[in-house]
Amino acid sequence: MNKQVQVEDLGLKDFKETWDYQEQLFKAILETKIKNRRESAGLETDNHFLFVEHPHVYTLGKSGDLSNLLLDENQLREKGATFYKINRGGDITYHGPGQIVGYPILDLDNFFTDIHKYLRFLEEMIILTLKEYGISSERSPGETGVWLDVGTPFARKICAMGVRASRWVTMHGFALNVNADLGYFDNIIPCGIRGKAVTSLNVELGVERVDEAEVKSKLLKHFRVLFEAEMV
Repeated sequence: MNKQVQVEDLGLKDFKETWDYQEQLFKAILETKIKNRRESAGLETDNHFLFVEHPHVYTLGKSGDLSNLLLDENQLREKGATFYKINRGGDITYHGPGQIVGYPILDLDNFFTDIHKYLRFLEEMIILTLKEYGISSERSPGETGVWLDVGTPFARKICAMGVRASRWVTMHGFALNVNADLGYFDNIIPCGIRGKAVTSLNVELGVERVDEAEVKSKLLKHFRVLFEAEMV
């Protein structure tokens, strides 16, 4: 089992270009697995962890409801945003500057074959990272992602998640609001959940800007421990 995970920070990159790159890495792992099964090749499969920041974009998961996007094409253009219907789970979400997006593209055969556990570990990585900033966060029953003040009228989401998996290979991932422009969330019903607010780390800390490089470093630290991985 290969527990090495290749980390790559793509910087600010178009959503569709990044999606295509994810698909390329995802398919290469699948092809290796198929070859191993057919030919008993015994080849190691790669694991990747991509960090990226997207220009303003709304994405709708395969089971999502288009009515949760509250803008038409002209309004999207006015906002400088794009829209894609994509092949992850979950409903609609927003990505934009000031948000740390992480795409782990892993062969879970190298770690554990349990998608539920995989999602919980990603959530735990976020929860432990926020704890380092003095922020208490948690899971909300039946709602994937990471939340603050669950069970109160002030419940708000700080990290959205949506993944795809095939033959235990994952893609897509999480979006953590760090210095995000929360106004863009007003144009959707986030994750299809009405009446729940969203927040960002800088808002919770009452500061203008949080060091995103520092947050990424903390995320990788907790990922490495949880997955017993070697980050390269």
